[in-house]
Amino acid sequence: MATRINRVLELLEQGQPVYYTGPKERSYEGGKADAQTWADYINYDFEHNPFDMVVLREYLRGLVDGGPTRSGHRSPAVVVTLPVTGTSEMAIRANSWQIAHVLSAGVHGILLCHAEEPGAVRAFVESTRYAFQTAGVGEGGLGPGRMGNGGQGYASRIWGLSPRDYMHRADPWPLNSQGELFLGLKIENKRALANVEESLKVPGIAFAEWGPGDMGLSLGFVDRHDPPYPPEMEQARARVLAACKANNIAFLNQVRPPDVTQMIEEGVRVGAGGQEAAEIGRRHTGRTIPW
Repeated sequence: MATRINRVLELLEQGQPVYYTGPKERSYEGGKADAQTWADYINYDFEHNPFDMVVLREYLRGLVDGGPTRSGHRSPAVVVTLPVTGTSEMAIRANSWQIAHVLSAGVHGILLCHAEEPGAVRAFVESTRYAFQTAGVGEGGLGPGRMGNGGQGYASRIWGLSPRDYMHRADPWPLNSQGELFLGLKIENKRALANVEESLKVPGIAFAEWGPGDMGLSLGFVDRHDPPYPPEMEQARARVLAACKANNIAFLNQVRPPDVTQMIEEGVRVGAGGQEAAEIGRRHTGRTIPW
């Protein structure tokens, strides 16, 4: 039986890596079809796709109507990448409406791209929280939450909770052990890399990745998204992985059938890869929860 709204957090709490995919079709019917996905969560990209809240809401409604999942969860988790990037605190403050809109649609997590400054990361976390949630406030410069009242109605229906219960549960994990939001950072350029140790100390961040495609561009390499990587890129990856381990944050990395077990042993806890790699990884870690 499911113990959480967000299957990703349930698995990570069990010490199990998680695996994701993208939506097959952005529509209500696409959501219904994806409700039985092999993946633990669905990465819904707005970094390079139209920021359409109507379609996102319909997709999430389809996920619910197509559920529950084999693991007993109401739907697979959905993690959104935002159009705004973490170039500065000001950028996040000015565009925090994007965070409010995707959370009000009922998503289960957000990935902030180009997380360059710790101030931007703090503003990101604050923008996801209601002001009455005080866990971690004052730690690492984290201020009170800034999520406004009024958007919880639709999101609570997607999660299957009352609006009041939703507001208590929609808080970043593991900062709030009872929270259900999965917040992550892309450390994907030289500016972000220079600050990675401080950025990953910000309370409320649960996972991070090094973004090889953009990291490669930042380091002067064109189209080096896939291995083998030049030494400069390997060093960047190693630095992000070390910062994740130092802060008990899940590291996201591409996994393939030939290397998924090696990646897990190295410390990868969020796998970007297909179903075959995921099934090999699940057998390797003795996973019992169905998907």
